[in-house]
Amino acid sequence: MNFTNLIKVALKAIANNKFRSFLSMLGIIIGVAAVIIMMAIGQGSKESVRNTISQMGTNIIMIRPGADMRGGVRQDPSAMQTLKLEDYEAIRKEAKFITYVSPEVSSSGQCIYGANNTATSIYGENPDYLGIKQWTVEDGEMFTEEDIRKSAKVCVIGKTVADELFPNGGDPIGKTIRFKSIPFRVIGLLKSKGYNSFGMDQDNLIIAPYTTVMKRIQAQTYLNSINCSAITEELTEEAIEELTAILRTSHKLKEDADDDFTIRSQQEMMETMSSTMDTITIILVVAAAFSLLVAGIGIMNIMLVSVTERTKEIGLRMSVGARGIDISNQFLIESIMISITGGVLGICVGYLVTLICGSVFNLPTSIPMWSIVVSFIVCTIIGIGFGYFPARKAALMDPIEAIRYE
Repeated sequence: MNFTNLIKVALKAIANNKFRSFLSMLGIIIGVAAVIIMMAIGQGSKESVRNTISQMGTNIIMIRPGADMRGGVRQDPSAMQTLKLEDYEAIRKEAKFITYVSPEVSSSGQCIYGANNTATSIYGENPDYLGIKQWTVEDGEMFTEEDIRKSAKVCVIGKTVADELFPNGGDPIGKTIRFKSIPFRVIGLLKSKGYNSFGMDQDNLIIAPYTTVMKRIQAQTYLNSINCSAITEELTEEAIEELTAILRTSHKLKEDADDDFTIRSQQEMMETMSSTMDTITIILVVAAAFSLLVAGIGIMNIMLVSVTERTKEIGLRMSVGARGIDISNQFLIESIMISITGGVLGICVGYLVTLICGSVFNLPTSIPMWSIVVSFIVCTIIGIGFGYFPARKAALMDPIEAIRYE
């Protein structure tokens, strides 16, 4: 019996038992759809996180104070005072792999204008901060180095702060707001960035000269952090090594002494988040793949029933010259066709559900093309793997006993 005839026989057998064949496919449809959906959500979330970090700048380098032991107790890094203005000056003068550098002093509190108020954070920076964080001033202007030298009480504000303090579209430029009772004249409005993937409002902030925040709000002489930007993303590692050498020299650390600071990059954060999202996606896909295993067992069960029901037919075919391999191929093709058809329908269902999830629930989704290819391969393997035993059973039947079967 040639291959074309085998396919025709398999199609006829499936058509004669439409409902049973559909039930066999149902497990495959659900399993493949679940895998596609999980992959789409996992991949979409991963890309969303990467885009969020990329918008902040993939070549950003953050320097923070390092933890220290005092009296046998490990101190909170945020309470350490190891970063000074001298470190910022040393980096600005000596670093060759850095394009922008800005010291940072921050504080959170209530901001007031007239009868309106809002909770926000103020960041003491220099003009380089806009280049590091990829901010742009939409209206007004950024403060200058002259404002920093004079510790001027000027600031630029985010869109959220402007909306809260100046409702009904009021123009904030030139107005004086108060943060912790300290007056600041608004000279610029930042272009809106909205919420990031972590649910943080990027527009709820105030940026002022770092000298002003240090002297008038925090009353401190040390820095909370130093933000830098490497020349390119590829040179981030070289920039980190250079910064480490500069700070160790500035802090007069011995060769065997541990760093009293920590340096992290956005690239490192992106890799960590990607690794985490990959792990979550794998867990979700493995969980969904178990339904494919159950579906394969269902196909094998249905095919065994089919072999039993068609015992006489098998005997008649063998008696007129059909070989064992022909009988085996017939049931194997039938199993593969059920599996692949279920896989195609499962991909369609998964694609539609993914679109619905993306539009209705506003979930970040992205279906990788390779997941569809893998689904076809897996369905074929399931068809062969779970169809082999029933097909083998049919091929090994004795023709005479099969014809006598009642």
